[in-house]
Amino acid sequence: MSETNKAAVTSLVIENEAVAERNVPKTSSAKAATVKKSGSKNRRKSRELVLKAVYRGMLNQSALSQVFRDMVDDPDYNKADEAYFKQLLSAVTEHLEEIDAQLVNFVDRPIVELSPVEHAILRIAGCELMFDLSIPYRVVINEGVELAKVFGGIDGHKYINGVLDKFAADVRSAEVARTKA
Repeated sequence: MSETNKAAVTSLVIENEAVAERNVPKTSSAKAATVKKSGSKNRRKSRELVLKAVYRGMLNQSALSQVFRDMVDDPDYNKADEAYFKQLLSAVTEHLEEIDAQLVNFVDRPIVELSPVEHAILRIAGCELMFDLSIPYRVVINEGVELAKVFGGIDGHKYINGVLDKFAADVRSAEVARTKA
């Protein structure tokens, strides 16, 4: 492309950007960004609360109804997607045995020797991988890794990533194959 053509294209791009900025109200673009950001934040906060609840349930053997009541008092509860929190916590609780039965195939030690935080993260992500196909497997893995970075041990996120990668390849083999092809 000649220098004259490059200059013309650059000029057109700058003009189009200027026109686009004038035609888009500032509040709507800011609002759209806020909605998108808070939407993902809400789900992440929901997962954090589920992690706290599952962890607490593992240590205290608490009833699900009591865990729900206790989580309402958590300062992050108002920032979370309440419906998703309840749905995910119920699903994890309902399918604990199935999730653990699958996890055993991908961990390098007896499941009882996992740190309770890592075990809880693997249960949550395992539940999403097995029972919520609306969430892409890469998102599930990423969310599990992010939880491990915040709540887990120093290199726990690497372990979580490795286990969930194998888990996803098994329970969502068609989806994983499509994305790797």
